[in-house]
Amino acid sequence: MRQRPETVRAGDRKLGPRPVLMGIVNVTPDSFSDGGEAFSPERAAERALQLLDEGAHVIDVGGESTRPGAEPVSEEEEIRRVVPAVRAILAERPRAVVSVDTYRAGTAEVALDAGALMVNDITALRGDPRMARLVAEAGCGVVLMHMRGTPETMQRDPRYEDVVGEVRDFLARRAEAAVAAGVDPGRILLDPGIGFGKTVEHNLRLLGSLDVIAEIGFPVLVGTSRKAFIGRITGAEDPKERVFGTVATSVIAYGRGAFAFRVHDVRANREALEVAAAVEALPLRELS
Repeated sequence: MRQRPETVRAGDRKLGPRPVLMGIVNVTPDSFSDGGEAFSPERAAERALQLLDEGAHVIDVGGESTRPGAEPVSEEEEIRRVVPAVRAILAERPRAVVSVDTYRAGTAEVALDAGALMVNDITALRGDPRMARLVAEAGCGVVLMHMRGTPETMQRDPRYEDVVGEVRDFLARRAEAAVAAGVDPGRILLDPGIGFGKTVEHNLRLLGSLDVIAEIGFPVLVGTSRKAFIGRITGAEDPKERVFGTVATSVIAYGRGAFAFRVHDVRANREALEVAAAVEALPLRELS
């Protein structure tokens, strides 16, 4: 086991210590929660500035919906959506840490050339054989996520014998493969893929056992924001009404070792996590 890190590097920047907030900017017409809201570069930059002002440490820009049942777009279309948004954000905030949510090396390469410093890969570097080398050579941060199947198929009766153990072993293997390909271990985050090929029970078991994944020795990123399993529990059908449920999952995840939190609602999650961090930082009361 590696010693659990306090920071992670992305390009020439250092993120941490935890909690690190990753704000979501989807430049898509069909994302489950905010599709179309930031579809143009100008609106993407406006949304990113709002999230940064609310306390986001990273802005994650995605050009292809990964909601359950979503169909992929072409690399050309993804680049057309993502790269102008990255440039627009950095034109307004040149020191912002921008992540690109893609599994395609072509998209990642152009986005990194435009100033992005991180790649958020839902396939954990399996979707494009060129990605591992690109990430290694670029010196960017990289998120390796667990997903069973594809966004189009992942929610078709997902089954596990031991969801925590299987996700943990998968992420450990993918981190090992990334390091073997030349990726700096200090630039890797692991994401258990909440909602990606999991039932409500699978998601809850993973949240309750994040410490097992953190024990691999890499920072853990959690993405629960506004997801359907929260609505199944709370009854909130509208994703935008799942903010309080999302905040609860973030605090639970933080208590189990999560390092970074990918969210739509940065301020609500930041304030809750700041309180959780303050409580954790208190010295233990000496027994009398």
